[in-house]
Amino acid sequence: MDTVSQKLEEVMHELAFEKIEGESPRNESDPLLARLKALGSEVWIDTGELEKAQAIWKDELTALTTNNTLANQVVQSGVMDKVIEDTIHKIRQEGLELSEEEMTLEVGFVINCKIALRLVQAFKVKVSVELHPAVSRSLERTLHFGRRYYKVCPEYFTIKVPLTPEGYLAVRTLRQEGIPINFTLGFSVRQNYLAARLSNPDYVNVFLGRLNQVVIDHNAGTGELVGEKVTLATQRVLRSVRARHKDVSSRLIAASIRNGEQVAFLAGLDVLTIPPAAMKEFQESGKSSEQVLCHVDSAIEPGIDPQHALAKRFPELWELSDEFEDFVNALVSTPGLDSMDGNQLAEMASARGVNLFHPFSDEDLKKIQDHGKIPNLSAWPETVPLDDLMTQSALQSFTKDQNALDERICSFLR
Repeated sequence: MDTVSQKLEEVMHELAFEKIEGESPRNESDPLLARLKALGSEVWIDTGELEKAQAIWKDELTALTTNNTLANQVVQSGVMDKVIEDTIHKIRQEGLELSEEEMTLEVGFVINCKIALRLVQAFKVKVSVELHPAVSRSLERTLHFGRRYYKVCPEYFTIKVPLTPEGYLAVRTLRQEGIPINFTLGFSVRQNYLAARLSNPDYVNVFLGRLNQVVIDHNAGTGELVGEKVTLATQRVLRSVRARHKDVSSRLIAASIRNGEQVAFLAGLDVLTIPPAAMKEFQESGKSSEQVLCHVDSAIEPGIDPQHALAKRFPELWELSDEFEDFVNALVSTPGLDSMDGNQLAEMASARGVNLFHPFSDEDLKKIQDHGKIPNLSAWPETVPLDDLMTQSALQSFTKDQNALDERICSFLR
């Protein structure tokens, strides 16, 4: 590392770091949350806003997750404006010459740390901190920022890395270094099976609410239980993988939960990360503890019209083929795996007939971002795998929100 880069890291670490003080607070228990815990589920809150978390916090809650969208909501409230000003002033005071892009990344790093540390200081629990989307296709920068975030708060930070070819490989390295990882933006059994076998992140995800919504948006059925079917299938596969491969410990997070009914239905999953509104709805549902049951091994009939033209695209989300397992077995036994890059991973998948990583162009990604977080399936041929398209739509949605956050930072540079 050159002297300038080392100085920059030292300055940014000093700006981001806070000593965690005080004891863990004691909170009231909630019988429904206690029921989830008894059924084997860990329960997290999905927000970066301290006040919203405080309003619903109970003793059974054990962590929080943030992301680019949630961070942007905090930043646009103005609560981080002084952090932005102070960070820019310090960088300039130290004589560190950064481009606008570099400055934005560094200030964003400090902001994300401060948002997460506010939550850590209040609750003394683990907080997942997400990387800037701009580094998602760079193995080197994912490693660089992942290590830096962890260094700020190794006791409480879990690093969120988005699901890309480079992400899979970066997570493998970071986990070998003992850094806790929440591997995010998953939408299928096979994506998460590959993650568990190749990289062994602490957590993988299924963004189930978005899967229900994509069916609804295309009038392909009611959308009911589509995401739930994928999530429960993923849980069963992970349970099997953990039993068969003692080096795998990855646990599943049910993410993108939309309402209290989904919380109840997903009881028994490894982890539920729940937005405040859905948590409040669950807590006030009037259900008795006995009415909250585990459905992990239940047969699920998703609300997809089998006659709809798009219906045949969905089973790949919850199925794990023998061919895919063969590909993963070959991959994890590949000589030189730890020196592989993202392009090589994608090429190996393609060479073995696995359609997992579509080569989206910059124009494609702009089209996805312009449309929003739920993709327009009719705009993409069947050769584009649905799980990868959903992942890219989620990543581009986060990119759009990150751009808004970055623009607020840039307003202080002018």
